Amino acid sequence: MWRHVVRTLTKMVVTLFVIVTLVFFATRMSGNSIDYIIGESVTQEDRELLTRYYGLDASIWTQYLKFLGSFLDGQFGLSFLERRPVSDIVAERVWPSLQLLLSGIGLTLLVSIPFGIAAAIYRKSWIGSAIMTFAFAGYALPNFVLAILMVLVFAFTLNWLPLVGNGTPWHFIMPTIALSGALIAALTRFTRNAMLDVLSQDYMRTARAKGLPERTVILKHGFRNASITILSVLGLQVAGLAAAGSVVIESIFSWPGIGDLLVSSAIQRDYPVLQFAVLAVALAVVVINAVVDIAYAYADPRIRLGGA
Repeated sequence: MWRHVVRTLTKMVVTLFVIVTLVFFATRMSGNSIDYIIGESVTQEDRELLTRYYGLDASIWTQYLKFLGSFLDGQFGLSFLERRPVSDIVAERVWPSLQLLLSGIGLTLLVSIPFGIAAAIYRKSWIGSAIMTFAFAGYALPNFVLAILMVLVFAFTLNWLPLVGNGTPWHFIMPTIALSGALIAALTRFTRNAMLDVLSQDYMRTARAKGLPERTVILKHGFRNASITILSVLGLQVAGLAAAGSVVIESIFSWPGIGDLLVSSAIQRDYPVLQFAVLAVALAVVVINAVVDIAYAYADPRIRLGGA
């Protein structure tokens, strides 16, 4: 097991290094941030002065080494626009993003797992058909379309829910539903399929033959074995939410998280903030995948024993 953990963590470190490198060069290809900061109304002398001040006059490799060195001081450079340490700016956005992500995951598990189990148990009933119709419809509806529809209905038309920010629990309703909608639909389908695979297994018939209550048979013997597949799917879907879904939803609802910071810093070409914000999202995705990989190996001994 420990060899598998070390191997997973090594892959995580290598992946993060590659992402750091790609982010640095990609931001430099997006354009000159000095042009955005000062515009066209300054003299060439002032432009050159700012270029030297931010170290943009050095070679690309010198800037790259300086960027790597910024990880050592814990501040990750200074924002071009706010003149503050990037670490302080990103730290202010981490908790709101984490709140939204956790609320989305919580709603997903609360809805999709019971729905998926019910769809498998009542697969020949109208209950199963209704659940799968809901799942297919939700899977086909992009999260940004769902977000816009909710904004039009519940914010503008009915004026029931607040639209901007995260000041009250009511602010969480629309972003959480929009963020987790597609994930609920996908995980419901995968839970149903995983449960269908185990319901016909011999150990399920044996458990019933022993006289165990149906609830114990379904949850302890059925869901426990199906959870291996569900766990891997959940990890991939949550990583997708952290990487892309939260960026779109935070932008629509002006949620003060890292996703909104990514969009604004990209538009303003604030290189240090953009680089570290992308790295923060990448770190979340890589860590989630690593945790799921380790948990998957723990749940299924064949993974770690097979040296996968």
